[in-house]
Order: sequence, then structure tokens, then C-alpha cells
Amino acid sequence: MGDSWERARRVLAEAGLPPDALTGVRPLSGGTYNTVEELLLADGGRYVLKVPPAPAVPGLRHERRLLVSEADFCAGAAEAGVTAPHAVSVGGDTSVPYLLMTACPGEPWTRAEPADGERAALRTELGRQVARLHRVTGPGFGYPSGALGPLAPDWRTAFTVMTDAVLADARDYGARLPRPVDEVAAVIRTAAGALDEVTVPVLVHFDLWPGNILVERPAAGEARIGGLIDGERMFWGDPLADFVSLALLGDIRTDEAFLAGYGEAGGRAVFDAAARVRLALYRAYLYLIMLTETIPRASGDEHDRWLGAAVAPELEAALEEIRHSC
Repeated sequence: MGDSWERARRVLAEAGLPPDALTGVRPLSGGTYNTVEELLLADGGRYVLKVPPAPAVPGLRHERRLLVSEADFCAGAAEAGVTAPHAVSVGGDTSVPYLLMTACPGEPWTRAEPADGERAALRTELGRQVARLHRVTGPGFGYPSGALGPLAPDWRTAFTVMTDAVLADARDYGARLPRPVDEVAAVIRTAAGALDEVTVPVLVHFDLWPGNILVERPAAGEARIGGLIDGERMFWGDPLADFVSLALLGDIRTDEAFLAGYGEAGGRAVFDAAARVRLALYRAYLYLIMLTETIPRASGDEHDRWLGAAVAPELEAALEEIRHSC
């Protein structure tokens, strides 16, 4: 039945689950880095298995050991009482690691296509869940995977390491940025002081675009958030950073329903001058990743054209906002 089937049986056995109960292995699309498969069991159980590419496969510097970060996200989400996968088993040897998680109900927001009447309630619920995530604090700042080194004692140090890494990736891969890499780096450095306002490292998912938000429609009742998935990009940092992917290529300040739910659950969203500078920094960081990762992924001409038309101008706008604010 192939390598996937045998790998799934081995993972189930290592997790203490019956390998003979496996009835199906289904590839899941939507991810851009790890191999993702749904494992179906005879009792109706559903699990998600993630396996990273081989070490020799090119990627970005922060992408090493992503599954470590995702396991930490799962633990943090459980602590917060947020609907998200539970990590069942993290294992494998150093050449073939894996993460086995429970599967969440529902389908991605991008496919669920909530109706206008559903959208406001779902975004309000999403705001409440993200606010609960942001109550979870970490032992330091940065990526828990250790891909860029140990956690830092302050956010300015951690974020500088993060941006330096993706700028180095952009140089290495010859990313098509709207400005030369050194100029981008210089603009980002001017705003470093704004990061000193962040003194508590909280759980930041950093990839909460609609494709990673599941919408469940139960047989009885209204549509609800079925799960926040793909937490492999998580880091310990500024909660404001999550607002970038939550309003991808847009402005979270226009999402009244989300902000209402976020405030109801105790989230604090203040968009003063310093916060706007930090948001611009986080937009620049995400858009640098998006413009650079497509090269080792070989995403294709159509995706590259979209990046040039939609993402590069947003990076330019973020850099201009930083430049005018500092």
C-alpha cells in the first residue's frame, strides 16, 4: 500500500494506537512545507500526521524544526481552552521526525465560504479565541524550535534575529523585493525602539489566514469555529503580530466583529502610534517571508505574478509607514 501506509502504521504504533485499525491515509492540501496526511481509523477516529521534508530540501532559516513549534502551539491552545489540534505524539529519529495530532472538525474558511449572516458571529468567536491564546505566556521571546538560536530575553533582540534571518534568505535566494535587501534592512532597523514596549512573550500563531481557520457546521445549531490549525509558525512575542495574518493584505482595524470578540475575552487592541509602527514591522516581516519562500518552493509563474501584484506593494506600504513614523 505504499510508504505512506507503512509510515502511518508505524506512527500509530509508536503513539500507542492500534496500527491494524488504520483504514485510510489521505493527503491533505493547503500546506506549503510539510507533508500532511489524514489518518482514518476503523472506529471513526481521525488524526493528522505531519512529516517535514528531508534536511537537504531548501527552505528558509526559521523553518527548521517547525514541528517543535507546532507541538508547543498545540499545548498552548489546550492551556487556553481554544479549539485546536492536540499533539498525540512527537517522534521519529532525527532523519524522519513527525507530529501526530488529533483532527479538528470542519473545513477551511476559504472553502466553507460563510454567508454574510454567519461571518460576523464567526469573526466575533474567532476574536474571543485569539484573545484566549494571547493569555498564554512563554519562557522567552522567539521561535521555540531553536531554529534561529535560543529564546531571547527581550523582544527587540528576538525580532531582530527573526528579520535578519529572512533578509539573509532573501539575499541567498535573490527574492524580488520592491527595494534592495540592504535598504529594507535599514528601514526596519530605524523602528527597533518600538519593540521595547513589548515585555511579556505571549503565544503568537502568526499564520491565521482563512485557510488555517476551520468552520464547522453541525447538524443542529449555527456555524462555529471548528479549529485553529497549522500552528507551525508560532513564536513567543507581541500579540499584535497575530493581527497581520488575521487581516492578510488588509487592516485589522476594519474588522469590527473580530475586535469586539477580542475585547470581550480580555484582549487589548490599542492602535496608538507605537502600536502602528509595530504592526508595520510585523507586516513587513510576513510579506518578506511570503516573497522569499516562493523561490525554494518553486511555486510557479502564476503565484509569482500574484506575489508581485499583491504582496510586494503591501511590503512597500509597510516600509513607507515605518519610514514616515521614525
